[in-house]
Amino acid sequence: MRPIRTLLSAALAAAAALLTVSVPAQAQAGANYVALGDSYSSGTGTGSYYGDSGSCKRSQYSYPALWAASHAPASFKFVACSGARTGDVLANQISALSASTTLATISIGGNDAGFTDVVSTCTFGSDQSCTTRVDQAKAYATGTLPGLLDNVYAQIRNRAPSAKVVVLGYPRLYKVPGSCSVGLSDAKRSAINSAADTLASVVSGRAAAKSFTFRDLRGAFGGHEICSGDWWLNSLSWPVEESYHPNRNGQRLGYLPQLNAVTG
Repeated sequence: MRPIRTLLSAALAAAAALLTVSVPAQAQAGANYVALGDSYSSGTGTGSYYGDSGSCKRSQYSYPALWAASHAPASFKFVACSGARTGDVLANQISALSASTTLATISIGGNDAGFTDVVSTCTFGSDQSCTTRVDQAKAYATGTLPGLLDNVYAQIRNRAPSAKVVVLGYPRLYKVPGSCSVGLSDAKRSAINSAADTLASVVSGRAAAKSFTFRDLRGAFGGHEICSGDWWLNSLSWPVEESYHPNRNGQRLGYLPQLNAVTG
């Protein structure tokens, strides 16, 4: 017969093992989450924003806010801002990170590459002017943007050495050919989509170089682009800054599952 002390130790070990299995990883870790980035992370396009976020247009319908609401992290710092470029992340957002940060997310690079001007040129200009402007943006993305991203990613790692860093990309905006009876030509839509492809290649490459996790949104939005049967993106909208951004479904059904795929 085994001594009572041995039986008690075995029972306690079994109980501890059961408790370990049943408690979610997030609850154990008590994630300290910081959401960095531009309008695709702030939630611009969802139509409802925190009153204190001003022109940054941070929304409760953004993927960072939705993730925080469902995972109850120990802390949540939401500093993503509409219109942000790499320099804005360094100047205004990076200070939210610390050695205690365990999760950081970011989408950045689209504004550096001239996203707004590309869309404006393609909306109001000719097919040729659209293609020319897209080619300029792609040249910037391959020639200048990598160094800017390297700097941002290095600063993120320096300030949050233990954090899981998830870099989220951008979707293609248009389905080509699509069901839209008016609007941009297929030539313009294809040109804009090619810019998204170039941006995805550059951002994913620089994220991988830093051993960050990259999530490609092009597949996630497949079948839900502008001119598809179920849009997860706004077309030309009012206010104009809402245009060409994920709507609430785009954040909830497009972006959020990509983050959940990494964190659980």
